[in-house]
Amino acid sequence: MKTTNVEQFDIVGIKTRTINDGSAATDIPALWNRFMSENILENIPNKTNSAIYCLYTGYEGDHTQPYDVILGCKVNEVNEIPEGLTHLQVPASDNAQFLAKGVIEHGQAVVATWMQIWKSDLDRAFSVDYEVYDERSADLQNAEVDIFIALK
Repeated sequence: MKTTNVEQFDIVGIKTRTINDGSAATDIPALWNRFMSENILENIPNKTNSAIYCLYTGYEGDHTQPYDVILGCKVNEVNEIPEGLTHLQVPASDNAQFLAKGVIEHGQAVVATWMQIWKSDLDRAFSVDYEVYDERSADLQNAEVDIFIALK
C-alpha cells in the first residue's frame, strides 16, 4: 500500500445499490454482466481512455452499510450523458492505493484485497473508493487492479 493524492475527475456509467451482507456478491457481478452485455463501454461519450472504473460511494456509514456501486469510465466532458447512464464527480482526495494481483476472474484477487482493507486500521473517509481495470487486468488469470481508498 502507498498513499497518493488524486485530482478530481468525472465518471459516467451505470449504478446499483448494495450492501456487504452477501448481496454484493450477487449485485456487483450482475452490474458487471450488464455493463458487458449491454456494451456500456462503447456507449459512454468523451472517454479519456478504455479503463473501467468500479466506484463505491454513497455510503450510509461504513462498509457494513448500504452503498452505491458505479461501473463506468473516466470522461473529459459531461455535457452529454446518455439516458440510463449516471455521472459522478470524484473529488480530489488523499488515498491509500492497494494492488490486487493474480486471478481476478470471479473477483478472487480483488475480493481478497478488499478483505485486507476491511480489516485494516485505515482512517477511511467513506466518500468514494474505486478499482481501476486497465490493460494490466486484461489477463483474468494474471491481472493487476489498483484499488484506491479515500482517506480522511
